[in-house]
Amino acid sequence: MTIAIALNAESINNLDLAPVSRIVDNMLQDGAIATYEQQLSFNIDYPQEPGDPRELPEIPEVRMWFIRLDSRYPWLPFLLDWKAGELARYTAMLVPHQFSSKEGIQFNPEALEIFLMHKLFVLSDWLPQYSIASQSRLKSMAQMLGYELEDALFAML
Repeated sequence: MTIAIALNAESINNLDLAPVSRIVDNMLQDGAIATYEQQLSFNIDYPQEPGDPRELPEIPEVRMWFIRLDSRYPWLPFLLDWKAGELARYTAMLVPHQFSSKEGIQFNPEALEIFLMHKLFVLSDWLPQYSIASQSRLKSMAQMLGYELEDALFAML
């Protein structure tokens, strides 16, 4: 069951995380965070001028809101609905990229690697707090972003 979080221009322009906090904080209080794995999505309603060709990740106000969100909940990718593209969209909000009509989104490779490693380190510390096995989940997340992780990395953690 996907849980959709509605975002509007007012929340975005005011850097208001309340729409997410209400839901995520309740998930944390519930104590069964694993049951919410890959369940979140965002419905973003941000008006654009007619003819504005930008995608949402290209709009500075939207990106800034997601940067603020990521600073509050750096482990949020665990909750995003990866199959519905939420991990890719979340990543696009935080990692420099370009759009190609033929190849789709093209992330800056170095920035994507830094983003991925940051998320791996955050999640490898956060998931055990909830008794959630992390290695297979982190490998899957890396694969979604085009990376293969070696077991040796996890041995270092």
